[in-house]
Amino acid sequence: MAAPILAFEDLGVIQGSGWLFRHLDVFIGPRDRLALIGRNGAGKTTFLKLLAGRIDADEGRRTIVPGTNVVLLEQDPDVSRFATLADYVLSGDRPPEPHEAEAIAGQLGIDLSREAATASGGERRRAAIVRALAQEPDVLLLDEPTNHLDIHAIEWLESWLGRFNGAFVVISHDRTFLTRLTRQTLWLDRGQVRRAEVGFGGFDAWTEQVYAEEERNAQRLDAKLKIEEHWLQRGVTGRRRRNQGRLAKLHEMRAQRAAMMGPQGAAALALGNDDTKSKVVIDVEHVSKSFGDRTVIRDLNLRVTRGDRIGIVGQNGAGKTTLLRLLTGELEPDAGKVKRAKTLDGIVIDQQRKLMAPEKRVREVLADGGDWIDVLGVRKHVHGYLKEFLFDPSIAEAKIGSLSGGERSRLLLAREFARHSNLLILDEPTNDLDLETLDLLQEVISDYDGTVLIVSHDRDFLDRTVTVTLGLDGSGKVDVVPGGYADWESKRAPKVEKRAATSKPSPTAEPPARPGRVKLSYKDQRDFELLPKRIDQLDAQVAENEAKLADPGLYSRDPAMFARLSAAIDAARAEKEVAEMRWLELAEQVEAAA
Repeated sequence: MAAPILAFEDLGVIQGSGWLFRHLDVFIGPRDRLALIGRNGAGKTTFLKLLAGRIDADEGRRTIVPGTNVVLLEQDPDVSRFATLADYVLSGDRPPEPHEAEAIAGQLGIDLSREAATASGGERRRAAIVRALAQEPDVLLLDEPTNHLDIHAIEWLESWLGRFNGAFVVISHDRTFLTRLTRQTLWLDRGQVRRAEVGFGGFDAWTEQVYAEEERNAQRLDAKLKIEEHWLQRGVTGRRRRNQGRLAKLHEMRAQRAAMMGPQGAAALALGNDDTKSKVVIDVEHVSKSFGDRTVIRDLNLRVTRGDRIGIVGQNGAGKTTLLRLLTGELEPDAGKVKRAKTLDGIVIDQQRKLMAPEKRVREVLADGGDWIDVLGVRKHVHGYLKEFLFDPSIAEAKIGSLSGGERSRLLLAREFARHSNLLILDEPTNDLDLETLDLLQEVISDYDGTVLIVSHDRDFLDRTVTVTLGLDGSGKVDVVPGGYADWESKRAPKVEKRAATSKPSPTAEPPARPGRVKLSYKDQRDFELLPKRIDQLDAQVAENEAKLADPGLYSRDPAMFARLSAAIDAARAEKEVAEMRWLELAEQVEAAA
């Protein structure tokens, strides 16, 4: 493995009255693609700031190769001191070149002349990304980079990071983003940091092995695991297993919903009997909505039935919020009509988290200051209910202002899910949540008796929760597709230009034209036909070796084997990258000739 360019030895940080973490060793290689995983409150953001040199550790030594440019993309960039977003982007000790910033801004679709004070969360996030990428980092530290981004921007960032020649460490709740990009994992857990030479795709399997090894060690010592110390981890393990059953149930629900709809992609739900009619909670007939000369929704027909989980997706500005407001009655259509069941009783969990007053205590927000809370007719003690939402019960007396963003979001979910309702409206619910809370949220949505409307850019979350996806393309058309985000994406028209711009083409994709019709040399023709198979073989080699490296005791047991497997993975990835670039060049020649 290559020598690290950034490292910490014996790292320790005090937070409040105790150690947040201590005796941590961490290193970053020149081409590492690291996922930083940990539950809310574990110190992930603090960890990134330490790596960036923004704050000092209470113990330990930070070493860095001279000349290494470390750039931090913060979760909440502060633009308040600047007149325009351009002023913010071009500020700092090592400001980027203006032409570099403008080039990236153009690709991301952000106008840097926009006044900073009036910029939306998405615009501020894009400006922060422009600033970070344009500084030409050697090590890029990304704190929730996909928050407030639409799907187009997320895919652009994925493509950029796929071509990036440096190292990066990323905190993200977006499983799809992490799975596609990361090759190593840092796991902050109970004050320790563990590193595995597997990307996020192998994270669950690795953690299961770690927990199993811990339990075996405890049994060898004849020591029973303390429930109060390990309820979170044991609960998460069980939850992941239960979610496999819930996913099977979700696929069954999708199949039933598809059968209720007309031809593939049709919006209208056939009402064949009175039982189906009684299940309709929102009935949309030929609805259109415009703002000035721009049509946002055009001739939409949709019937939402009791128990549906509806996902709404599209780029920023495509009309997702408008559609949501039409469905809930906050906005009236210009044409057509929307009928709603008289018994609808909805709750809204929005992006603003407005109920979370910093000076209030957790107990006040959750139970109006009392010890008991009524959860859907069942009386529960505050401490027990907090544990159901992955909190340490002692947090009941903490002030909201002392909680992390993810912990506040989780508390809001706990409060709102305790209320009676039959319509749940979630607007970007995954922002600031850790992966364990996302598992919990999927579980709660699956068990919810009513109808759910979800606006989200989190592709994996939608694939795991919704039965129907409403896809907006910005022209007024709304695609109604049974299934999740992947089902909607597969039905969109393929974009040749997107394939050509992607640095890592799918080796199993159909070539854009028949090879026999294109005048390639014999060698080029042979490479074009055989490289996809070779890329598949390399993927299989990497997966096999990563599975072996996932053994948490391998390094201490056989460091030589650990080094050989790591070297084999690096070599396979390097060969794969060359093969993919070669295949892409040939594919472009095929397309051009066709």
